[in-house]
Amino acid sequence: MDHALQLRAATARDHDWIHELRHRVYAEELGQHAVDPSGRLSDGLDGDNVYLVAARGETRIGFVSLTPPWVGRYALDKYLTREELPVLTEEEPFEIRILTVEERWRSTAAAPLLMYAALRWVAARGGRRVVAMGRTELLDMYLAAGLRPVGHTVRSGAVSFEVLSGSVAELTRTVGERHGRTLERLRAGLDWRLDVPFAPRADGCEHGGAFFSAIGTDFRTLTRRHEVVAADVLDAWFAPAPAVRAALSEDPGWTARTSPPTGAEGLLAELAAVRGLPSESLVVGAGSSDLIFRAFGRWLTPESRVLLLDPSYGEYAHVTERVIGCRVDRLRLRREDGWLLDPARLADATRSGRYDLVVVVNPNNPTGVHAPADALRAVIEASPARTRWWIDEAYLGYVDPADSLAGLASVDPRVVVCTSLSKMYALSGMRAAYLVADPETAGELRRWTPPWPVSLPAQLAAVTALREPAYYAERWARTAALRRGLADGLAALDGLASVDEGVANFLTMTLPPDGPSAARLVRECRRHDVYLRDLSPMSPSYEGRTVRVAVRDTAENTRIVAAVRSALDALRSPVASGALGVPEALGVPVGSGARVATGVSVGSGAPVATGVPVGSGAPVAPDVSLASVVPVASGGPDGRVSG
Repeated sequence: MDHALQLRAATARDHDWIHELRHRVYAEELGQHAVDPSGRLSDGLDGDNVYLVAARGETRIGFVSLTPPWVGRYALDKYLTREELPVLTEEEPFEIRILTVEERWRSTAAAPLLMYAALRWVAARGGRRVVAMGRTELLDMYLAAGLRPVGHTVRSGAVSFEVLSGSVAELTRTVGERHGRTLERLRAGLDWRLDVPFAPRADGCEHGGAFFSAIGTDFRTLTRRHEVVAADVLDAWFAPAPAVRAALSEDPGWTARTSPPTGAEGLLAELAAVRGLPSESLVVGAGSSDLIFRAFGRWLTPESRVLLLDPSYGEYAHVTERVIGCRVDRLRLRREDGWLLDPARLADATRSGRYDLVVVVNPNNPTGVHAPADALRAVIEASPARTRWWIDEAYLGYVDPADSLAGLASVDPRVVVCTSLSKMYALSGMRAAYLVADPETAGELRRWTPPWPVSLPAQLAAVTALREPAYYAERWARTAALRRGLADGLAALDGLASVDEGVANFLTMTLPPDGPSAARLVRECRRHDVYLRDLSPMSPSYEGRTVRVAVRDTAENTRIVAAVRSALDALRSPVASGALGVPEALGVPVGSGARVATGVSVGSGAPVATGVPVGSGAPVAPDVSLASVVPVASGGPDGRVSG
């Protein structure tokens, strides 16, 4: 595809060109900087910015710059304090900065596609907000694209600039609604070399893993299941108890054709007996997601305010933000603290009573870290009466089933405990889960539960599994030993920054900042039929460098280690480090900032570079109009797109 438009991460070979292009445009062409004898411009954020490049074969066309939140500083810091611009501290935004295109390519789709690539890159790193600067006279265009002023104007000479911010989800939705078909047409002529899919998922959330795509979702044959290592989902590595398998195989024809007990009465009774809980406090569902959607849909509205841990299980952000549209805040867990949940910080965050719902996954997924129940109980009991707490204990069996808040939930109307039977009892395919709440709350949810919420095979399997505690206790203990062996094998590899075990049936491994991205490692492992989970879209705290690995049996763990070793070796090769860009966060100096060519933004009716419009009604490519494809700023106070 030598003649196709490439979109890729900058490589070391782009270094001189980016310096020189910036000097030609902003010093020689526009006179915004003094001409430097070296013919180059540099920037204070060199070494930290990420650059995406558009090219055709060996011909470079343009680039856009991104400053990720983990850098710890932004170009906007030069103009406003964090007190004046709290969004930089509170929401960990990505700053979209310099967009520069070679003169001969300024009437093409290169600039809008670079901006689209920047949006996709940010989303793939868990970005939820972007910030930028835009000329005041173009404010209507930015508003139409989904960007919003934050209330600060920066002036430079006779030109004023608005500081803008936008939700990544809203920008993505706007682009899809207005330009989805155009982007699909352009896609056919693109050589997309970024480590992120060209188009976002339809629902914005990755449910489960990707391994079934390798097996075949049409179920015509399942032979590939013996070849694929499904370590991207947290299904149990072990089989259900022998008694469970016997119960399911005794008369599968009858089990398949027979309607189950309407309200899963036998399952409720067994749960009550085994857990020592009143049956009127229990609600069953077809997996945790069923219960989450059912309960949150009843309790929450777009006006509700929710607190989530970050990082944590992505289904909660999906339901609260994307499905219901709640106002969601996040309590950020920190890598340097070992991802521990600090009860004092949680208490401080919830003391005011501004939250309608607080969600705590414990042990947490994907960090694998557990907070003692007593510490959480103290925080909950001291919290305001109006705040409801949802505690997800899906992985508690790997720590101690007795360290549960289910007893508190059965008597405190503020607390609900949700527990999946999938992970701990090897029943993911059956879809069975339950929650514990005070009788009034549980009764309300049961009224909104349809008949037969859990299938007969699932009820039969779950009831039988609950009667086999010795078998499962041994499997949970064996999981810890397998996890330790897998961690040791991965830690011995050259090319990983850390391997972190946690307490559940998974671990995480993190790549060094100057290494390949997590997405590229995951993709390379799939060449070996080993499926792992890239955690980057879940949270910017992972910096695009962390992969979650489910614990499998000894043979499959050996395959995982071998696949990761091979992937790391392949990604270190000259071929891998060439066109696709390693390191991706290459600190290519591009000067103190640049506007789009002549300093006017890419967007609706806005001229680019030499004044050729690439927005509404303007030719970008044959029969193509890409108005406001994330039209991020232009001409900052010192000639940058966004400061």
